[in-house]
Amino acid sequence: MELPQGTLDLLILKAIALEPQHGWAIAERIQQISHNTLRVNQGSLYPALHRLERKGWIRAEWDVSDNNRRAKYYQLTAKGRRGLADQTDAWRELTAAVGLLLDHR
Repeated sequence: MELPQGTLDLLILKAIALEPQHGWAIAERIQQISHNTLRVNQGSLYPALHRLERKGWIRAEWDVSDNNRRAKYYQLTAKGRRGLADQTDAWRELTAAVGLLLDHR
């Protein structure tokens, strides 16, 4: 399923809200939680991660992954937590409004 513009940022922020994750784990988490409906390819994921990092919503640190490979782990900043809350509210308002239109007879 193709994601609407801006949705990927929200999903990334939500995926790392509980703990830092490396890129592959973020994509896997999104796919798992969506029951394999949403799949994020690396060509979309890494530009989004860099964009969020430039905005100051996430920060990255190098560490060793579970399989002993060096990986960049991303985590939310305080600004990112506020952004996640704002984006979540905006998404819920939008989907509720679209739902009203779709259900209107």
